[in-house]
Amino acid sequence: MVGVSQNWERLVRATLNREQLRTAGQGHGRTPSGIAGAVPPSLSRATNIEAILQAADEIQAEDPHVARILCEQAYSMAQNLDPNSDGRGVLQFKTGLMSVIKQKLAKRDGARIDRGRDIERLWKFYELYKRRHKVDDIEREEQKWRESGTFSVNLGDALEMKKVLATLRALVEVMEALSKDADPGGVGGLIMEELRGIRKADATISGELTPYNIVPLEAPSFTNVIGVFPEVRGAISAIRYAEHFPRLPADFEVSGQRDADMFDLLEYVFGFQKDNVRNQRENVVLAVANAQSRLSIPAQADPKIDEEPINDIFSKVLDNYIKWCKYLRIRLAYNSLEAINRERKLFLISLYFLIWGEAANVRFLPECICYLFHHMAKELDAILDHGEAVPAPSCGNASGSSSFLEKIICPIYETMAEEADRNSNGKAAHSAWRNYDDFNEYFWSPACFELHWPMRSESSFLLKPKKSKRTGKSSFVEHRTFLHLYRSFHRLWIFLILMFQALTIIAFRHMDIDLVTFKMILSVGPTFTIMNFIESCLDVLLMFGAYTTARGMAISRLVIKFFWCGLSSAFVTYAYIKVMQEKSGKNSDSLYFRLYILVLGVYVALRLVLALLLKFPACHALSEMSDQTFFQFFKWIYQERYYVGRGLYERISDYCRYVLFWLVIFVCKFTFTYFLQIKPLVEPTKTIVHLQFLHYSWHDLVSKNNNNALTIASLWAPVLAIYLMDIHIWYTLLSAIVGGVMGARARLGEIRSLDMVHKRFESFPEAFTKNLISPKMKRMPFNRQAPEVSQEMNKAYAALFSPFWNEIIKSLREEDYISNREMDLLSIPSNMGSLRLVQWPLFLLSSKIFLAIDLALDCKDTQADLWSRICKDEYMAYAVQECYYSIEKVLHSLVDGEGRLWVERIYREMNNSMSEGSLVLTLSLKKLPLVVQRFTALTGLLIRNETPDLVRGAAKAVYDLYEVVTHDFLSPDLREQLDTWNILARARNEGRLFSRIEWPRDSDIKEQVKRLHLLLTVKDATANIPKNLEARRRLEFFTNSLFMNMPPALPVSEMMPFSVFTPYYSETVLYSSKELREENEDGISVLFYLQKIFPDEWENFLERIGRGKSTGDVDFQESLSDSLELRFWASYRGQTLARTVHGMMYYRRALMLQSYLEQQSLGDDYSQTKLLTTQGFESSPEARAQADLKFTYVVSCQIYGQQKQQKKAEAADIALLLQRNEALRVAFIHVEESGGADGKKEFYSKLVKADINGKDQEIYSIKLPGDPKLGEGKPENQNHAIIFTRGEAIQTIDMNQDNYLEEAMKIRNLLEEFRGDHGIRPPTILGVREHVFTGSVSSLAWFMSNQETSFVTLGQRVLACPLKVRMHYGHPDVFDRIFHISRGGISKASRVINISEDIYAGFNSTLRQGNVTHHEYIQVGKGRDVGLNQIALFEGKVAGGNGEQVLSRDVYRLGQLFDFFRMLSFYFTTVGYYVCTMMTVLTVYIFLYGRAYLAFSGLDRDIALAAKKLGNTALDAVLNAQFLVQIGVFTAVPMIMGFILEFGLLKAVFSFITMQLQLCSVFFTFSLGTKTHYFGRTILHGGAKYRATGRGFVVRHIKFAENYRLYSRSHFVKALEVALLLIVYIAYGYTEGGAVSFVLLTLSSWFLVVSWLFAPYIFNPSGFEWQKTVEDFDDWISWLLYKGGVGVKGESSWESWWDEEQMHIQTLRGRLLETILSLRFLIFQYGIVYKLHLTGTDTSLTIYGFSWIVLVVIVMIFKIFTYSPKKKSSNIQLVMRFMQGLISLGLVAALCLVVLLAKLSIADLFACILAFIPTGWLILCLAVTWKKVVRSLGLWDSVREFARMYDAGMGIIIFAPVAVMSWFPFISTFQSRLLFNQAFSRGLEISLILAG
Repeated sequence: MVGVSQNWERLVRATLNREQLRTAGQGHGRTPSGIAGAVPPSLSRATNIEAILQAADEIQAEDPHVARILCEQAYSMAQNLDPNSDGRGVLQFKTGLMSVIKQKLAKRDGARIDRGRDIERLWKFYELYKRRHKVDDIEREEQKWRESGTFSVNLGDALEMKKVLATLRALVEVMEALSKDADPGGVGGLIMEELRGIRKADATISGELTPYNIVPLEAPSFTNVIGVFPEVRGAISAIRYAEHFPRLPADFEVSGQRDADMFDLLEYVFGFQKDNVRNQRENVVLAVANAQSRLSIPAQADPKIDEEPINDIFSKVLDNYIKWCKYLRIRLAYNSLEAINRERKLFLISLYFLIWGEAANVRFLPECICYLFHHMAKELDAILDHGEAVPAPSCGNASGSSSFLEKIICPIYETMAEEADRNSNGKAAHSAWRNYDDFNEYFWSPACFELHWPMRSESSFLLKPKKSKRTGKSSFVEHRTFLHLYRSFHRLWIFLILMFQALTIIAFRHMDIDLVTFKMILSVGPTFTIMNFIESCLDVLLMFGAYTTARGMAISRLVIKFFWCGLSSAFVTYAYIKVMQEKSGKNSDSLYFRLYILVLGVYVALRLVLALLLKFPACHALSEMSDQTFFQFFKWIYQERYYVGRGLYERISDYCRYVLFWLVIFVCKFTFTYFLQIKPLVEPTKTIVHLQFLHYSWHDLVSKNNNNALTIASLWAPVLAIYLMDIHIWYTLLSAIVGGVMGARARLGEIRSLDMVHKRFESFPEAFTKNLISPKMKRMPFNRQAPEVSQEMNKAYAALFSPFWNEIIKSLREEDYISNREMDLLSIPSNMGSLRLVQWPLFLLSSKIFLAIDLALDCKDTQADLWSRICKDEYMAYAVQECYYSIEKVLHSLVDGEGRLWVERIYREMNNSMSEGSLVLTLSLKKLPLVVQRFTALTGLLIRNETPDLVRGAAKAVYDLYEVVTHDFLSPDLREQLDTWNILARARNEGRLFSRIEWPRDSDIKEQVKRLHLLLTVKDATANIPKNLEARRRLEFFTNSLFMNMPPALPVSEMMPFSVFTPYYSETVLYSSKELREENEDGISVLFYLQKIFPDEWENFLERIGRGKSTGDVDFQESLSDSLELRFWASYRGQTLARTVHGMMYYRRALMLQSYLEQQSLGDDYSQTKLLTTQGFESSPEARAQADLKFTYVVSCQIYGQQKQQKKAEAADIALLLQRNEALRVAFIHVEESGGADGKKEFYSKLVKADINGKDQEIYSIKLPGDPKLGEGKPENQNHAIIFTRGEAIQTIDMNQDNYLEEAMKIRNLLEEFRGDHGIRPPTILGVREHVFTGSVSSLAWFMSNQETSFVTLGQRVLACPLKVRMHYGHPDVFDRIFHISRGGISKASRVINISEDIYAGFNSTLRQGNVTHHEYIQVGKGRDVGLNQIALFEGKVAGGNGEQVLSRDVYRLGQLFDFFRMLSFYFTTVGYYVCTMMTVLTVYIFLYGRAYLAFSGLDRDIALAAKKLGNTALDAVLNAQFLVQIGVFTAVPMIMGFILEFGLLKAVFSFITMQLQLCSVFFTFSLGTKTHYFGRTILHGGAKYRATGRGFVVRHIKFAENYRLYSRSHFVKALEVALLLIVYIAYGYTEGGAVSFVLLTLSSWFLVVSWLFAPYIFNPSGFEWQKTVEDFDDWISWLLYKGGVGVKGESSWESWWDEEQMHIQTLRGRLLETILSLRFLIFQYGIVYKLHLTGTDTSLTIYGFSWIVLVVIVMIFKIFTYSPKKKSSNIQLVMRFMQGLISLGLVAALCLVVLLAKLSIADLFACILAFIPTGWLILCLAVTWKKVVRSLGLWDSVREFARMYDAGMGIIIFAPVAVMSWFPFISTFQSRLLFNQAFSRGLEISLILAG
């Protein structure tokens, strides 16, 4: 134990030293934490040990004795609390603390310590500390502040005050503990008296140290002014406890130093947790205060809240509850809004928020919360009518207390948790367990009241699932099948099939529209009814699993609809058959024809009427009002009635817009379809059908006696496949055009270059003032238009614009996008001085003076001509005018007496000359450069700090200037007048002229001098300022957005409050020094990489921290502050949490700036205002409080608690972010061992901030009913922390996003969109534009960036308007917070089905009558994946998520309930996109398998010779369309349109060509395969999951084996199958045009094969470097041959990987489908055996049977050669080798004999290999599919070896070309240039050369 203790002491000392060293140089104010940072949670929760130890650290330097006393007291407290050291970490803490105490004692040099005098020493130090820090003055100041409401303490003093009070409180606590043993007559008495005084006036100390979030409600805070705001005081007063409320028990304790309020009553009655009550109290106070401030700020001494804000909050919060009651036709818990007073309204609002705040996972069940609220509100109503407060019966315990969590939430949670356990970690079928939606939909029926109140545990809702029995779904079952696509969008498929049928009939009738054609077209009637019947059958079939629990009405509707559709389809089909039987008759008025027309007409009319009434906007209100039972019945049959999805209609103008959009698409599509797809196939089809006596090369089973049916199918199948998906092509084209036009109308791209910024800069101040400055700050009447005030107006605009512009420029400098020089050039003067003209930034004016001088020197004309030439460049005119007036002002301020008279005389003469037009005569312009040179010498001195030498030098410079001006610059007449001027001559002769200089001290003059100096010295052109491309892009977009339509900005005090919300798990927070410097195998570190791709930003960074360009790693390691700055610099260029937090905190900075400037702008007369300055705005208490009132930032770091316990770097980095950002809040899940015998864990949702010492301070801790992660991780993470958000809006931000100060300034405008006119409903989600900032990292990142940018701009622009189907596709959309938290939250969380959790928020919002809009005048940064593997994983996740969406009830309901045209928009922009992607790939398969059939059967030659054509026009059209989709051309169309719009035509063309040269077509084709594979596999087998992509910088070479593992089944196998089909086609097919025709027909397929096989290696860093290739081959062979086993992962062993690849096949349905799909490989062997020379013309089945015998023999031989006996004795080995040798000789001999004696040729041998390879793969697929059967037969080991051989073969096929290309060094160089930007490629090559 002694050794352990000594080791621990050494560790403590080292830690303390390291901590103090580390924190000493960080430069952000963090104080050393010492041992205080190691207090275990079990001790810190129950005592103030941590605060006492922190105080000991603080006063260690002042008085080590007192510090020792505090440490000893802390040790005593720890010992008393946990004497046995049972808690986690307690023993280590005690040992460490004891070692610290020993160290303090050791410093006494052996002197004896008298602990009896400790109390006296402590008392003396306490008195001294109070005097030194003027604590009594603080208390008096606080009292004064309470009485006056004025606040005068600055930020630095406030923070220091907090630290003093924290130390004081610790001293008081220790004194109180020690005073018990002190002499009452001495120090003890003094202490007791002091303690009594402190208890009376404890407000100051406790108020500052009581934890609070935003508003200090528990105790007033002297350092937070937010509590002084009238609206906040009014809100607090509004919830205060009134006399007529029920009396609380005498023993009820009100927390803190506040009065009792409504929340105390609710806490007592329902047993809500204290921290939940504290949290929601602040939430309600802020909501009420902000609602009031928007209306008006209360001006009374005792502020009161108006009725209107409370009504507004009440109606919004309870809107869903009111609709729920109306839907279920039950009475509200209260009578009506008018019947209840404001206090009852506040009670109900508070009750709802408290229920929601403690509901945990039940928050995902909004209607369940309505049910709870309904009953609890009734209970509350009854209690409020009584005089005494009593616990509610529903929440009461046997002990008489209440617990809402235990009695209400826990039973529901436990049932949900039991159901969640049944999903087997996402592997079980969705139909096997109830998800969140199933639980919630229980409350969509009046049957939910069978749950009773209090809830019955035996209710079906709370029924726990049994192991073998399902509990039953609600009203929808997510069966895993493609049939959902037909069921959800049956109207689309019916429409397409009917149109295809009609067009085909017209084509076959050669467009003869006669009665016969009409009758044939009427065949669409049976087709329509049969397809409707199929849909009703699917309704019945896919409802299986919910029949026992679904509502009776829903089942009745299914049955009625099934019989109705069945009977109608049978009747219509029968009638049509009779009509066709009468077709030969000449009488068109036959009975059946008329009957058919009548029935069809009635049926169509009924469907149309119902469709109009339910879908057409103008008729929808009529259908809602109709209460006729007959009508309601048919409406109910036609469309299921759900709680959600009602009223999905838009106003008539919006409806007409999207209908017109789709009508244009239909015209284009069906024209193309008819003339280029259907019509060209008509004649070949007719010819083939009538061809007789065709010779089949094989034994035909179908087509021979059936009009060549398969031949017809092989021709028509690819046409039909493209027909079903090419509507997406037309959608893409039209949406690109419409989006481009809309973008141009919105004025996007007007400012697209730096030159345009320069030219239009004059107009920026006015546009900025109009849009971004609130009326409160506009201090003059801006509506005056008189010419005489235009200059004054422009100057006023510039004065308002300048502080904001300069802060933007300053932020660019802080982010190192610009240099110090560029910052000076870009900054705009304040324009608040006495200068009469507008002063523009120097980057517009610099070098203009020298150009003007050149014009003056060349001037041979009049003054007017010279000025007109100068004015051609307006900024040159500005520069000349500013120099002229500024020089006068500067000289006037410098000199006095005679000198000032000279200045005034000179300017008077020049002004007179200018007015007379004779300036060129008055002045000698040739001497102008000399004058400028003299004045520049003067300003060069004046910009420096004043010294006597500089003053003398400046006086001489002024005299030199006087000499040059007087004797060289002026005309002789004027020179003579000045020389003879007596006053001047006397002063000159006496030496007084310019002898005394008034050095510039006024800030205005100093600014003028500095500006003049730059204006006269910067000669180089600044047309390229700023140089950094990112800085340019940001300024271009910001200035462009000033001219776009946006709502006007309200004052900060009146704006809508909002929160920003970021979920985080375990991604990178901040790059560590090690991560930055660690080199990969190429010697490339992340820091090197960043230095090369951001060279200018690196130089700016070095300049900012005062380092030279030669600064190395060692220099950074010597300076801890610089090292930390380096970490942040690198992290701000990656996808890190630090970058996100840094960007989002710009919102607070922008609000503080705007609020601060609004406070300065109080006057109405511009001329009387003071200088608008931003200096100190970040320290202004009022500005900070106003920003905190309006903005909250919560980062939900789910496992932050675990990371802290495990002491991970991420936890330390998050703590660092908290310290640097005081408004940042971190929410996390805290897990505690309950300490019970059952070992159960307790879960808490906690919110923390940084305290004054930089440590985590817990604000709220709310107990959860259990583990919150029942569903998907991210939405569960969001859900637990959303209760800590505030405001009316919430912006969801991912942790790989960024923000900019200039964009944050527009947030007020954006939030006003919630109150704008955007359709029939107000917006509930505001879509925001994104800029993808990772585009510069690599070519792949550029492709991804462009693709993503086109979607988040042009794509979403069209989705929002005109199509009205924009959803929520992720971040950074802004949600209506109240709307969504009362309707299930901002995402859905059911396991697997909601894997793409974000989009379900859009689905949910739309279904619940929300409205999603899109706005492009504001943007947020977004990071994307940058390497091919990262991109593939991301696209796999999204495609898998879309596969799950196909199965979801949300997509089904939207597909059913949207009107037809809106449904089309919805389909093709969600799951339809992936269906069309999959169809693109399937078209290749369909075409090639069709061609393979024609080639194998031998019909292609016969038909071509007989018919002369095969419909190649149609096939060409099909393949061209397929190829263009495949290579991403149509994906690129919106991208190009976006480029043209925002960058111009030339740049768009250049970008597109560059992308093609960088092989973007290869990337898009490869991406097509990724999406197809994961989308199809998810629907077939499931397996969708979150795939971590890393989000790092891709500078690492990916090994061949890793790429093979990732892409083998998704790309390589499929590519080789297509290659096999192409080889078969070229070997056995017939093409009329020969090789050229073959190449043209199969070009797209070969391109697909090459892309799918080699893209991972083309886009792999160092993919073609020889050394890497050799290493990759060795690694791949090792992986391939390594045996698997228990615990061996797929990364290490082929066998383990192979087993993992089969895991997706779980169900019998999946096995059957895999079996059916695998049977396609049989065609190869069946076709090739009949093409062998050996078989000749024999087409009997015997040949095929014999081929199987050969295959079996080959397999047996393989088994013999691979057989390895388990007991390896030497005899058995010898026998096996002998047999293998004998068989080898026999095989060779047999093969030679067959070749010599039979007709078997060498070509036949290769053909056999071609035939048997696919059959072998078929056997492998079947063996894997039926693994259990094969294993039971004992064949599994053989199958595994067989599979290994296949993978080895595939690997060799792929590896060989890579190896060949690696021989040529130039290919590797070319690849680096292809992959990375030029700077990094060059740096990489240089580094490799230096490395040798």
